[in-house]
Amino acid sequence: MNDTPEKPTAAEKAPAKRTTTKAPAKKTAAKKTAAGKTAAKKAPATKAATKAVAKKTTAKAAAEKAPAKKAPARKPESRTAVVRRARRINRELAELYPYAHPELDFTNSFELLVATVLSAQTTDMRVNQTTPRLFAVAPTPEDMAALPPEELEELIRPTGFFRAKTKSLLGLSAALRDRFGGEVPGRLEDLVTLPGVGRKTANVVLGNAFGVPGITVDTHFGRLARRFGWTTQEDADKVEADVAAIFPKSEWTMLSHRVVFHGRRVCHSRKPACGACPIAPLCPSYGEGETDPEKARKLLKYELGGQPGQRLKPPADYPGQPAPPMAPPAAAS
Repeated sequence: MNDTPEKPTAAEKAPAKRTTTKAPAKKTAAKKTAAGKTAAKKAPATKAATKAVAKKTTAKAAAEKAPAKKAPARKPESRTAVVRRARRINRELAELYPYAHPELDFTNSFELLVATVLSAQTTDMRVNQTTPRLFAVAPTPEDMAALPPEELEELIRPTGFFRAKTKSLLGLSAALRDRFGGEVPGRLEDLVTLPGVGRKTANVVLGNAFGVPGITVDTHFGRLARRFGWTTQEDADKVEADVAAIFPKSEWTMLSHRVVFHGRRVCHSRKPACGACPIAPLCPSYGEGETDPEKARKLLKYELGGQPGQRLKPPADYPGQPAPPMAPPAAAS
């Protein structure tokens, strides 16, 4: 046997090489472990912050999605309570509008009848600006019935829907001439037989030209009667019946003026001036409109808002300015 020691082979040297290459790996692992421990130490704070943000975001989203809390439902009123509150509203309106009056200019029952027919789908101011020329040409039913349709149309054109209104005026004028001796009848049953005359128009004429109590249910009156809780009806005749059952007959005409006045000046259709309404504490519909007092005051109309009224010749005790007359038609060139 050869006792000379042999040189180590490549295979025998391999373990030493593997040991040499593993050292850096252990160092890297140690760095990763240290970094992991550091991250682990910071993790609780980061995780808590993340949870807090998530919780806040969730709460905000929930608040945005959650429906607004509804005001507690009012207890149903007894019939006695409704009547008492309604009559108190009437008394409050009487103090607020002691000068309430029909806002159409007229000097006799025929002028009032014609003006009321013309007031459909327009303002009383526009009617008052139009009727002086009309009544100068046709002061009586006989005169109006004799007008050519084209001439009458031109006279009342500013009030709108002048063709339909011309037909009604010619028809009612002829009926007054032929059936009532040229006089406006003082009974509701007779008035509603005239062309273009319904219960609303008849009650206006009866209450203000003949002193016969009547409730005038126009758009303003109907809207406020529902907001005040006096009725739930939409039909004008049913609204009239419901309200008539609440108030004594002697109050019907002036009640109509006061409610219409309030509807035109304060309790508007689209944006009621709730914050400037003196009867807000009595109104079950408070809050449908602007409740901020300053903003609400800017919504007031006519004399309450410092603006002209609707009559060219208002009553002596009217506190506002009269409406301006309509400009004369331009001369044909």
